[in-house]
Amino acid sequence: MKFDVPDLVEAKRQIDSTLHKLRQTVKTFEAKENADRYKSQITLAKRRIQAFELSAALIEREMKELSES
Repeated sequence: MKFDVPDLVEAKRQIDSTLHKLRQTVKTFEAKENADRYKSQITLAKRRIQAFELSAALIEREMKELSES
């Protein structure tokens, strides 16, 4: 499936926004008095961060390839 640059730019913008929110979520849970209580939520958020970072990197790579061609 082929995507054009504007679609990739918007997808990257959305991913960056979600990453920001997820990082804030992790900070909030880790700052709670009983952070162990939120261990599963913290783990889930961190795994999502990794997945979104990977997605962002792939989008950036695709954008670079499109700009070079």
